[in-house]
Amino acid sequence: MTLTRDVTLVPEQSALLFIDVQNFSAHREGAEFAGLSRQEFEAKYGWYFGQLETVVIHNMRRLQQACRSAGVEVMYTTIESLTKDGRDRSLDYKITGFHVPKGSWDGRVIEALKPGDDEIVLPKTSSSVFVSTHIDYILRNLGVRQLVVSGLVTDECVESAIRDACDLGYLVTQVTDACATYSLHRQENSLSAISGYCRQVTTNELSDELGSLTDD
Repeated sequence: MTLTRDVTLVPEQSALLFIDVQNFSAHREGAEFAGLSRQEFEAKYGWYFGQLETVVIHNMRRLQQACRSAGVEVMYTTIESLTKDGRDRSLDYKITGFHVPKGSWDGRVIEALKPGDDEIVLPKTSSSVFVSTHIDYILRNLGVRQLVVSGLVTDECVESAIRDACDLGYLVTQVTDACATYSLHRQENSLSAISGYCRQVTTNELSDELGSLTDD
């Protein structure tokens, strides 16, 4: 038997994970961008929000709908502390200045991707969701072997999740046009660097794949 990453999803063994698509980092009024002038904001984050608002969030919604229709588990992770003062944050997040208090607006998934009543949302305080949550335990309880990854930002938390998931034995599919980072250069570099760890597909390709499964 030939081992390969290019494996079609088996819905009952699959989960879609949205990484950090939350008000803090995916809304123009999010706390990550607090204190920036309009000029500073556009210079640093203009391309990023242009991609989010014209391409990426639309693709994420299509993925969410396609996975729900195919019976694929849909999950979310958000940067959010377990405490209001953030004392439980990782040292790296404290140094970086990331502080999303427990229960805050910044910690919520954006309205466009609002989780369903019975969908799992995991707050995390590290770059990799596999480090600061029990996601591995949860995925195994759900019978998940194939993980579809979409989210923010491509060359940070998304890459971290993909690498850790692969090391833990999951087959990972990254949806390339449903991830975003702060520049085209960073996006292209990240997709190239992580390509050896996962299957990479577009939203159209994965939607067609899931659609063919439900048609059978």
